[in-house]
Amino acid sequence: MRQLTGRAWKFGDGISTDHITPGRFFHLRSNLPELAKHCLEDERPEFIRQLERGDFIVAGRNFGQGSSREHAPSIIKLSGVGAVIAKSFARIFFRNCANVGLLAVICPTDGIDDGDRLIINPVAGKLEDVTKGLELRFESLPEVMRRILDAGGLVPYVMAHGGLELS
Repeated sequence: MRQLTGRAWKFGDGISTDHITPGRFFHLRSNLPELAKHCLEDERPEFIRQLERGDFIVAGRNFGQGSSREHAPSIIKLSGVGAVIAKSFARIFFRNCANVGLLAVICPTDGIDDGDRLIINPVAGKLEDVTKGLELRFESLPEVMRRILDAGGLVPYVMAHGGLELS
């Protein structure tokens, strides 16, 4: 798994799947590329317009709470976000991130501000805030998780390996 670089887009605590995929766009659930154009629209209207491929969502506690649909992490990934970094995640959202191939990192985020340039090394468990010269540590991802993410998610991994053989 390679190192990732991007800008931080800072969000607070309790960002729910309804914040990520506003309910009024429910009719787009079968058109994920179109739905992705509305990712986090109510929280930050400028987010999708100004997002650069590879940028990071940086949040507080319990990111992704609410519905267990895979739509939320799927549209985050489709929008071009390189990873989501948060103090904590709702369990099902965290698992759905792996399923769709989106890196989710549990890490302290208080020192990171909007627009900071970040480098994430998932193998070393290191996040560097280049803007501030700050280094944060997080638990390195297990090998199996890295392999699933490298494959692009759970389905591509199973298709490439003929099952969930993890050895």
